[in-house]
Order: sequence, then structure tokens, then C-alpha cells
Amino acid sequence: MAEKSSTDGGAGQELWESVRIQPVEIALPGGVGLTLRAHRTASELTPTEIQIDEDDPFESRKRAAAADEDDEEEIIVDEEFKALLAEDSEKGEIAKGDAEEPDPADFEDESEEVKDQAADEDVPMFLSHKGRLLAFKSAESLVSFIRSGAPHDLAQLDTWDTVAERVQSSDIDPLPDDRYELDLVVENLRGGHDTWDLPLLIAAGEVARDLGYALRIKPVILALSPGSPLDDLDDSLRAAESGGMGGFFGRRRLKKIGAQQASLGWRSVIGKISAAVDWRD
Repeated sequence: MAEKSSTDGGAGQELWESVRIQPVEIALPGGVGLTLRAHRTASELTPTEIQIDEDDPFESRKRAAAADEDDEEEIIVDEEFKALLAEDSEKGEIAKGDAEEPDPADFEDESEEVKDQAADEDVPMFLSHKGRLLAFKSAESLVSFIRSGAPHDLAQLDTWDTVAERVQSSDIDPLPDDRYELDLVVENLRGGHDTWDLPLLIAAGEVARDLGYALRIKPVILALSPGSPLDDLDDSLRAAESGGMGGFFGRRRLKKIGAQQASLGWRSVIGKISAAVDWRD
């Protein structure tokens, strides 16, 4: 990890708090990079652009499968409807008004409520461009980029102009909670349950989820999604870290998780994230 600056970060933290953006340090197998991260409601942000190859076999396969499912559903619904009509016809009449028909407006209201909740949810965004994380080897190079006016995803924030005008190299001093050591995760997991560094692994899960979402890295999102093996590992790590009886049961759950499986899963996640990094000197 890069050494923490000895400069008093008070003024820098005031800047970051006022603009609601934070400098972040991420250590990956390819090096240690400095970048920026912000959290805003989903309704405030336009997701990063990603380029999808129309000839990509996975995408075309999914589109074809979705079309087949739609056609199959239409056929099933049509046949069921015909069967119902035939049954009613045999009875000689169709019972009308026996049951109150649902009001379509009720479904519209529920749909709008779900949309509103999703729009109000805080989501992460990084200093990125077209699905690639911009990571800088030094504070000076990061500040130079910020002032350059080059395109990136954080430029849409209403506080970005303030950052570009005021930021200094001495301000690029991530807090301890904003420093992540993804380069140590796989080796730590391989060491076995007794050597697992709980804070290290929990923090890695947090930033990996943020990066997967912000950069739209589908394999990372799926690997860390609720119910996945790595998500179960994360739940157990948090329980073990909490202490008390919860910590006791959390440690018991950790003993049942295979160290090799966990390390292989994380190696894949870190590989996908590393492939999405645009290193800048």
C-alpha cells in the first residue's frame, strides 16, 4: 500500500465532505491506484457507458432465449384462455360480477412505488469512463486529470466544478476506511480459516460490490449477489466480526466454507475488476 501522506488532511476532508466525494486507494495485483468515489441516489446519476458487441455470443444468446420465452408464454396464455372460455360455454353462462375485478390503477401504483424506491436508493459511482475505472499512481497525476476537463462519469455531479477548481495534491489522502487491499485477499484466503483477516475481507467485499455496480461488471455483480457462495462468506465474516454469540456462530459458519473455493471465487472477481482498470501514471 502507498504510504499515507503526513500532510494534515483537515482542509482536504472539508473539501470532500462539502462536495460529497471521497478519494479512494485500491491495491490490486497490478499496482496501487488512487481514484474517486461518490454515492448518490440512482435518480441523480446516469450510469457509465459500456460498449456491447452486437455479435457477442452471450448477448445474442440471451436475446434469443428471451424472445423464445415471450413466444412460449403467449402460447400458454392463449391456450389457457381458450380452455376457460370453453369451460364457461359448457356451463351455459359466464359468471359476471361474482368477483370484483382488479383495478389496473392498483398495479400501476405499486409499479410506481417500486420505481420510486429504486430511484431513491444510494448507489456508487467512481472516476470512470465507458466502464473502465481510472486509477492513478500518484496524487499529482490524479489532480492533473481532474483539472484537465477530460470526460468521465463524475463530471455529471453538481459539485464537480468545485472539485476541479479547489483540489490540491495534498487533498488526495484517503481515509483508512477508503483504502482497500484487494491484492491480499486471495493469499489471505488460501492461508486457511485461522489466518483469515476479517476486516480485510469485509472491506474487499464492499469495494468489489461498488465497483461491480458502478462499472456494470456483470460477472462481479453475480458472484457477489445475495445467496451466492461469496455472499454467504461475507455474511459469515460480518457475523464473526460482530463478536458475542453472533460472532461465535459466525466463526462456526466460516469453518464450513472451503478456503480453496473462496480463494478461487475471489481470484475470479479480482481478475474481472483488474481487467476493467485503466491505469494512469
